[in-house]
Amino acid sequence: MADKPVRADKATAVAELTENFRGSTATVLTEYRGLTVKQLTELRRALGQQAKYTVAKNTLAKRAAGDAGIEGLDALFTGPTALAFVSGDVVEAAKGIRAFAKANPALVIKGGVFEGKALSAAEVNKLADLESREVLLAKLAGAMKGNLSKAAATFQAPLSQAVRLVDALRDKREKDGSAEAA
Repeated sequence: MADKPVRADKATAVAELTENFRGSTATVLTEYRGLTVKQLTELRRALGQQAKYTVAKNTLAKRAAGDAGIEGLDALFTGPTALAFVSGDVVEAAKGIRAFAKANPALVIKGGVFEGKALSAAEVNKLADLESREVLLAKLAGAMKGNLSKAAATFQAPLSQAVRLVDALRDKREKDGSAEAA
């Protein structure tokens, strides 16, 4: 089936959505049926600078995803769809959306996109289970520091053994020298 021509206003909306798909680290697709405008505003505030939450028509979002080179989302574009275009920490944004969905069961996570690959709702929840970037970096730094301490101790061991050997040889020479003098 050939794509129908798109009106100018819809072409602008598709171009904007396409740019959002391309410019974001990840995108989370949600169904917002049953949420009030106030609740959607709360979700936008909760996401803050991490993500831009946009309600979009399925046909336009589907076309924009295709234009951005993202495949595998067509089945998710059913019912009322809103997209969270994540520009910050993906894990923190996924945690924020999941926490909001727990508090507001009307918000349903449909799936998403991460690094150009389609994700199921379960995979988005797995992202939310990960530790934040800062925590992972702190753990990495701690592990590296521990390994550096072990390496320093390993490099110092032969040196301290050599010092003990020299001391033992000096003590032996002194004893041998005092035995010869007597």
